[in-house]
Formats: sequence, C-alpha cells, structure tokens
Amino acid sequence: MLIKKIIVFSAVAFYLYTLTLNLFLTVYFPIPSPVIFGACLVPFVQTPLVKFTYLKEVVLLGISLFLYYVIGMNDGKTFFVTFIVIVACACYFNYFVGLNTLRFNLSVIVFYSVLLISMVIMSLDHGYQDMIDPLRTTLLGDQIKQSPSGLAFTQFTFGYQVAAFSVFIFVLVCVYKRAIFIRVLVLFVCLAVIYLGMNRSAFVAFVGTVVLFLFIYYRYKAMFLVAASVLIGFAVYFYVLKDNTDDKNNILSKNIAKEDVEVDRAEMASENLKIYADYPLGLIFYGKTWEEVSYRNPAFPLGLSSHNAYLMFITYLGPFLAIGLLFGIYSRISKLFWLTIKHTRFKQRSLFLALLFSFLAVSANALFHNAWLVTADGPTLFLFFAIMQAAKIYGLSEKLEIDDIAIAN
Repeated sequence: MLIKKIIVFSAVAFYLYTLTLNLFLTVYFPIPSPVIFGACLVPFVQTPLVKFTYLKEVVLLGISLFLYYVIGMNDGKTFFVTFIVIVACACYFNYFVGLNTLRFNLSVIVFYSVLLISMVIMSLDHGYQDMIDPLRTTLLGDQIKQSPSGLAFTQFTFGYQVAAFSVFIFVLVCVYKRAIFIRVLVLFVCLAVIYLGMNRSAFVAFVGTVVLFLFIYYRYKAMFLVAASVLIGFAVYFYVLKDNTDDKNNILSKNIAKEDVEVDRAEMASENLKIYADYPLGLIFYGKTWEEVSYRNPAFPLGLSSHNAYLMFITYLGPFLAIGLLFGIYSRISKLFWLTIKHTRFKQRSLFLALLFSFLAVSANALFHNAWLVTADGPTLFLFFAIMQAAKIYGLSEKLEIDDIAIAN
C-alpha cells in the first residue's frame, strides 16, 4: 500500500511539474512529457469509470485550436501537441481526481508548491545568479533565456506563475480570516515576488484581481482596505525593497530599459487594431497570415504579435466566430464564478474562491501576452479544469444545473 502511494504521488508530482511549467522535454521524449506522466496515472484512475463531463469544453477548444493554428497559421504540429496536452489535463481531473477530495487537494498542493519553488528560485537568482542559473537549466531541461525568472525560460512565462501564486495565497488568507498580521505579511510577500519578478503585466493582473475580490468580499469596507494596501505597498518599497534589492533587476527599472522603449505595448495593440480594421472578418477568411499583414506596419518590423492573446484570437477568427467560441469555452466557469461570489462567506468554499480568482488573474495576464488557455498555458489550463472539478466535488455543479432549469422554466 505504501509503495502504491509513493508511485501515485511521484506520478502526480511529475505530471503537474511538467504541466505547470510548460515543459515538454522533447530532448528525452518523442511526445510532450505531461502526456507521458499523465499516462502513468491510468492504472490508478477512479473506478468505475465515470462519464466524461468536459466534452463540450474539449470540443470547443479543439475547434479553436484547429482554426487558429491549422487554418490561420498552417501549423499542424502545434495544433496536435497543444490539443493532446489539453485532453490529457481534462482526463486527469475527470478520471484520476474524480470526486476524491484527497486527490484534488493533493493536486492543488503540488501545483502551488511548484509555483512556490519557482518564486524562491527567482528570489535567489537576484543574488546568486551564477549558482541558480545552472540549477534552473537542469530543472527545466533546456537552456534558459532570461534571468531572473524562476522556473521559467522567460520572464513572460514567469508572469503567469507569479500572478496565479500571489492572488491565490492572498485570497486564501483573507477568506480563512487569518490575523491581520498574517494578511499584511502575505501581501508583502506577494508584492515582493512581483517586484523582483520584473513582470508589469502580473502586477496589473494582481492589483485588478485583488481589488475586485476585496470589493466583492468586503463590500464598502474594501475602500479602506485598498487605501491601506496602497500605503503598505509604498512603505514596503521605500523602507524594504528600495535599498535592499538590485537596482537593475526589478519591476521599476524595467520601465526605463532600452528594449521597452523600442517595443511599446500600446503601439503594438494599436497596430493590431489597424490590422483588424483592414480584415474585420478575421484573417482566416481572407487567407492571410499574421506575418503577411504585419510586415507592412512600422511597429511590426519583425512580425511581432500584439501580445494580447484575446485580441490576436479575434484578429485571426473574426469577432463573431471568436467571441462565440470564447463564450462556449468560458460559460461554465462564468456561471460558477457568479454562483460563488453570491456566497463568499461560506468557509467550505474558501479554496474554491481562491482558485477562481487565481484563474481570473492568469486570464487577465493574457491581455498582455500570447499564452492563454487556447495555447495550453500550464497554470491557466490547470486552474480551468481544477475549478470545474472542484465544483463537482463541492456540489456546485448540481446547484448550477438547478439554476439553469429554473431559468429555462
């Protein structure tokens, strides 16, 4: 029995490690490593097998991938790889986790433990880069591209990790009603890792998501909490971070870096909107690729994207097809979010609420980068299916079905 538990835990740890960090390890395996480690869990699935409940989401994601990659970019390989990673994650939650609370909690613990390790490595990378960077290369199985960025090849990828981690722990300590000292300490940790992580989009996602949470959970008291948080943030910066961190490797110094002057995000989004205005039905309906239409725009001399996943998706597929697919993909999550925020005081849903806002944070982060659910971004993909599986475990799915029937009648 002990050996079985060790094997199961090891397989779960390896699967979630590679999924969370977007590691395919193609140097060692012919197919994406998350699929391989996920397959190791097949002998331990919940029996008897239950009905696959994510068919609608998987089909819609598959259609989105096909239109975006195969029709839009003529990239069949990326379509296939991304699709099997998404299917493997859906099967992991549907068949392995099932309604087993222990397995679900274990999955969440492993997922955020990986992110925590990434935060620690990023922090150490500021002072011990010569020692940490070789360790990062070993843990990631390939040569890293940017430092400091924790267990990620680039700072852009790390942004999704820090957004998911920081919002989760902050919401969790708030809904579990921990002492005010603990809440302030956690806020300090969140601001510190975002500051050192050099990811401005993660900071915007964190602030926007946390402010929304505070107003939903604390209502009118949120005004005082937001004001206090701003004061704490300034105090942390001026009295702790400003004189005790590297002057070059932080979120503020990045604003004046040369590369950020050369590629302005507002300009990139503006140029993307110009492209959309020229092809309002979507690039796939005009037989155009991004490279063909972007080269004639001065802000895209190298064919750069707008770094807005949703805007890119709409530009390729057009507003009607893209928005329709997005509505179908996110409909269950949206209903669960609305259902849950009406009952935020229920302590048994504290973990569920933290997962929801963590997912909201990484989704907001995709407004500034290309990775998102449809590209099988690790943290986003895990949280997407984890939330829907948690709804089944906590009985929220049945509540959702009752509400839908009541609305229909």
